[in-house]
Amino acid sequence: MTHPAHSTPGTGGRCPVATPLYGPQLDGDGLPALYEELRREHGPVAPVTIAPGIEAWLVLGHRELLRLTREEQDFSHDPRRWSLLREGRVPPDSPIMPMVGWRPALLFADGQQHRRMRAAVSDALARINGHELRRSVRATAERLIASFADRREADLVPHYARKLPMMVITGLLGLDDRTGQQLVQAIAGMVAANADSVNAGKRMGAILLALIEEKRRTPGNDVTSALLHHPAELTDEEVLHNLVVMFVAGNQTTVNWIATTLRILLCDPAFRSSLTGGHLSVDDALDVVLWRFPPTQNFPARYATRDLRFGGQDIRAGDMLLLGLAGANQDPEILPADGIPVIGNRSHLAFGAGPHTCPAQDPARLITRTAVDTIRHRLPDLELAVPESELAWIKSPWSKGLAALPVRFTDPQLPSVRTPASSSISQSGERS
Repeated sequence: MTHPAHSTPGTGGRCPVATPLYGPQLDGDGLPALYEELRREHGPVAPVTIAPGIEAWLVLGHRELLRLTREEQDFSHDPRRWSLLREGRVPPDSPIMPMVGWRPALLFADGQQHRRMRAAVSDALARINGHELRRSVRATAERLIASFADRREADLVPHYARKLPMMVITGLLGLDDRTGQQLVQAIAGMVAANADSVNAGKRMGAILLALIEEKRRTPGNDVTSALLHHPAELTDEEVLHNLVVMFVAGNQTTVNWIATTLRILLCDPAFRSSLTGGHLSVDDALDVVLWRFPPTQNFPARYATRDLRFGGQDIRAGDMLLLGLAGANQDPEILPADGIPVIGNRSHLAFGAGPHTCPAQDPARLITRTAVDTIRHRLPDLELAVPESELAWIKSPWSKGLAALPVRFTDPQLPSVRTPASSSISQSGERS
């Protein structure tokens, strides 16, 4: 791929360096400023690198991102169109391959094939009983809070935000807690974009394949069984890779959404006061996070199907384009003059747009809302245990999430702890 600002070899022109979106210098706290710097220098579409020697375009404009997600005739989801991959310029063990390598899943399909798989995924998610899911999330949250309540301190990332979605989502998929933890570790390694990402991807595949084989033999009241027995007749391989997409998109995103919402409540007294006083709802708080700190910052990928002019840049057929969800949410062209999103406005792009809009946003919101609401009521005097400036962020080109959120409290308000069962999150309104 040759960025338009870059000269082709032998022309004698200057070749500016594309901005890296990887490496130890990647600071989640500094990402918003980086996006604005890219916008000033390049406009709504900016040249970046996502691994050594791997160039792509980061789409930062709100209008441009809508076009990118809606016009499949110009922008395909199929990475087999990617010119760098076709030309053998991406090492097989590249840390980005687990995220952008082709899979037989809805995320990598266009047209009819995408609609077929999305129908199965959407129907499986729609069968989740929301009342049962809410009760299970609340019970799981209370059990986690009880596990650290006596210490009067906790790190809410590993002790709460990271555990709760994993316990809930793995239950929805039909996994037990122990195997669910192994799956979470494997997926975390895969999306970290480091030297172990490929091996982590293999561990993840083995866990899910064993789950599929079990649910073929003994169907349950879970999402995996629903996919396996849907009229779309997905193959085992398609079920496996759609489960990967669902878990990767659902778990870490929900972890980040919970932790970031709690951070704002702990660090912004005016916001916390508005929420406590009833001027804002928890859903309002969740939407502010989706606008200002979307859990998924950048999302791979689309591939140009032809040469075209896009966002002021000359895009070549086979170029990779990344969905700059956080950058597009900051686009000055769609924000009010003060740059602050209007409360209640949900035109953000945190869940993507177009035919591939996230199909799991309703259960994700329910899980996050219940997690935040439960800890607010059980730990009413919760406060940050370190200065806000000392909070650390994970290093990832895709996610913006806290690495830690240490807190302290003095007066936990705990009920009698219920034991949540994974099977209580039933489908079709029935208890399993």
